[in-house]
Amino acid sequence: MNSASNDFKELLKFLLIYQSKKTRKLVSGFEHLKNNTVGLLMHRRGKFQKHFFHTSMIGLSSVGLLASGIIGGDSMVSKSFPGVAAADPRQIQTFDPNEEEGGLKSLIDFKTSISDKPRSEILDYEVKSGETISQIAEKFGIDTDTIKWANNLDSIHTVKPGQTIKILPVSGVAHTVVKGDTLESVAKKYSVDSQSIIQFPFNDIPDDFTLKVGQLIIIPDGTPPEAKVPPKPKYQPLSPKGPAGPVGPSFLAPGGGNFVWPTSFSYISTQFAWWHPGIDLPNPSAPRVVASDGGTVISAGWPDNYGYGNRVMIDHGNGYRSLYAHLSNVYVSIGQKVSRGQLVGQMGSTGRSTGIHLHYEIHYKGVALNPLKILR
Repeated sequence: MNSASNDFKELLKFLLIYQSKKTRKLVSGFEHLKNNTVGLLMHRRGKFQKHFFHTSMIGLSSVGLLASGIIGGDSMVSKSFPGVAAADPRQIQTFDPNEEEGGLKSLIDFKTSISDKPRSEILDYEVKSGETISQIAEKFGIDTDTIKWANNLDSIHTVKPGQTIKILPVSGVAHTVVKGDTLESVAKKYSVDSQSIIQFPFNDIPDDFTLKVGQLIIIPDGTPPEAKVPPKPKYQPLSPKGPAGPVGPSFLAPGGGNFVWPTSFSYISTQFAWWHPGIDLPNPSAPRVVASDGGTVISAGWPDNYGYGNRVMIDHGNGYRSLYAHLSNVYVSIGQKVSRGQLVGQMGSTGRSTGIHLHYEIHYKGVALNPLKILR
């Protein structure tokens, strides 16, 4: 009797283990399919989204949330946006958020927020008893002025419980296109660079940058004309001059990265964000671009004829990779060894770009980092 009971227990144990493995394999496969599909939708910086987003993206995201919760897999952002790969620098690898090597946690903000997943739509939110605009702004990961502007509030202290307010997906303003609007005129009106408007992945802007009357677009970090516009921060990196000239001080990053500024510029036109995994450094004089650190060139040229245009990606051999995009000329080739400060290209406006600038990214073990937290 005991033998039969033990055999039955062993059978149940085997079935449970077998079923658990099969379930994990099935859900993992579905997660992989989800990430690949989302990656396709966000490919070419949102080029395909106007065909698929409003129908398939919503359903895909809903099911994806369930799958992500079951297996605790990689986030949608970490695999959907421009990042790292041997052949295509816009694919991001997996990343362990608990890893503490080299103090990487200090470079990435980990905080609980109901807006952790990328959001394209403007939400209607009912103010709860005791809530303040500041608390709501923090909950959704935007600033208080964004809520104030979107709801025409005289003050951030004028909301009441039960009141419905509009919540934008990012800090900035929303604009409905009217007759005569152009990308440049809208950017000027809200005191931003036009590049930041086309790079927001949920703005349905075609490759010729034309706007449709009645179209609602999000202006990240935009400021209404009637609001006081703070001056843009000025950065003073030493102008690199290639291998023969000075390249400025180097900056030691966690994990052994030792980086220098890649080019000269006066301000940052687009900051690092979940939808923009790097920084944009404009300079109308189109200066030279140098390698931030030594390594091996793994991407050079314009392989896809869109998106980042001419670009160079360098593997630094220590978990770090850097990307230099929208170049007018590329002076290195795949497989070439380069040293810190070596000339790799010329700043330009190739690809999906509205003006001369360098789009610059730093990745560590597949995750995009804010370069400003490394290039201090």
